[in-house]
Amino acid sequence: MSVSDTAAQEFIGSHRPSAVRTHGRLLRSELRLIVGRRRNQMGLLVLAAVPVLIALALKFSTPRGGRGATDFIAAATSNGLFVALAAITIEIALFLPLAVAVLSGDAIAGEANTGTLRYLLTVPVTRTRLLATKYAALTIGALIGVVVVAVTGVIIGGALFGLGPVTLLSGAQVPLTDGLLRLALAVLYVAVGLAALAAIGLFISVLTEQPIAAMIAVTIVSTAMWILDGITQLDWLHPWLLVHYWPAFADFFRDPMYFDEIIRGLLVDVAYAVIFGTLAWARFGRKDITS
Repeated sequence: MSVSDTAAQEFIGSHRPSAVRTHGRLLRSELRLIVGRRRNQMGLLVLAAVPVLIALALKFSTPRGGRGATDFIAAATSNGLFVALAAITIEIALFLPLAVAVLSGDAIAGEANTGTLRYLLTVPVTRTRLLATKYAALTIGALIGVVVVAVTGVIIGGALFGLGPVTLLSGAQVPLTDGLLRLALAVLYVAVGLAALAAIGLFISVLTEQPIAAMIAVTIVSTAMWILDGITQLDWLHPWLLVHYWPAFADFFRDPMYFDEIIRGLLVDVAYAVIFGTLAWARFGRKDITS
């Protein structure tokens, strides 16, 4: 059942629902659709499989020290909490952006492709409110994806390597509760970055009626940014790339915490979300809804 059908059924019997009730019911319908789709459920299983694979690989091998994700991987054998961090570091390059791309493709292009977009606007819902609800659902969906990775990593890491006081990347040791709080901050930070990518996806989604095309386009945009970010000759461009500051979540695991790059990353995320959200709103407001 499409979101339009679900929303329409919920509004039956409400003569003139208030704006808040309309928005809330539509958002709940969107979230049920996101969570209920078999494809999205399989996607969550894929996201959860990565920390499991990392933990099993570490259990039967001896990791080497290094930088980036390998810092967390090397630390994971002494504390399972770092399995979650290693998994997030690995998945932000492909799997998490791909999950956002899938959800973004379904947001507007998917409704247009199935012929339910025009029907959805008669619920009644204004185009602005519909777009805002879609984006809110995408943001929550991105957060769900990161939470699944983190929670799975903590569970499998704790089961195989145990949980205890956390030795930070700077060498200081903090209680487990402090480590879990830092992990929660890292999850929220990564989710904000993915929400900014979702704004790009929403804009692309209003440009086409083919959800697969939108998914591919968002994936290409994300992958291209990672490639450009890895070219040292383009270091002048790096601070303007959405993905450049995503790995800065590791700074939550230093003592004291480093907030310089985290703040810059949040500012870049907000800028991308505002720019592409505005573009999506402007395009969707003038879009000729024929399906």
